[in-house]
Amino acid sequence: MFGERGIEIKTPAQIDKMRIAGLVVGETLELLRATVKAGMTTLELDRVAEDNIRSSGATPSFKGYHGFTGSICASVNDEVVHGIPGGRVIEDGDIVSIDCGAIVDGWHGDAAITVAIGDVGQDALELMRVTEEAMWRGIGAAAIGGRVTDISHAVESYIRSQGDFGVVEDYVGHGIGTAMHQPPNVPNFGRPGKGPRLVEGLALAVEPMVVIGDQSTHILADDWTVMTDDGSLAAHFEHTFTLTQQGTWILTAIDAGESKLKELGVPFGGR
Repeated sequence: MFGERGIEIKTPAQIDKMRIAGLVVGETLELLRATVKAGMTTLELDRVAEDNIRSSGATPSFKGYHGFTGSICASVNDEVVHGIPGGRVIEDGDIVSIDCGAIVDGWHGDAAITVAIGDVGQDALELMRVTEEAMWRGIGAAAIGGRVTDISHAVESYIRSQGDFGVVEDYVGHGIGTAMHQPPNVPNFGRPGKGPRLVEGLALAVEPMVVIGDQSTHILADDWTVMTDDGSLAAHFEHTFTLTQQGTWILTAIDAGESKLKELGVPFGGR
């Protein structure tokens, strides 16, 4: 089950279980996208997520993880990642990054979206577009026989091509399976052709975090919430995916990623 440097390689049956967990995550995020609005607190959003995860027969990955109290991370505006759900009221003009994980029969799914609330500035919308597209470009660069940093290079190259954005380097994507965070790390920057080889049965979470300003961040006194040092806006998108002999399979996308992969000219490997 474990290959190079402790990397977990799954059987097709195990990947099928991850797809079940991934669908719970994808469906929960779509529910949250439709539910979140100005006037809600991040804790109210968290309760919607937990109810949906549990009613789907899954367990929230995040709740209790190293003491984390939420079922989602809800990070607003200049909060990059790991925002703890609480009494903060979401306001018109905010952008909210929502990270969600679920466990089914011991297997994890993990994904994130950033949502615009009401009348959001064009700079924020462009930040969100670039971040999401960079995630897809990274996933699209993965192929059996390639290397992990092929993904990293594609993510960074796309972001750099779109303007003067900051790529957060201190937080990275990761392997995923029987634990939410596993080797290998998947940075959002770097040269291609480095790191562990991409093989069938490897599952990875790709998650660029991009900022309008400087990439530097700090952690609040709650020991979780990551903020931009300069107060600039941040966006975060994530999907869990795997590779099959047929192509790429997005385990946390409702349609398994088929439509976007087709748009990018990437072979679809779902089943």
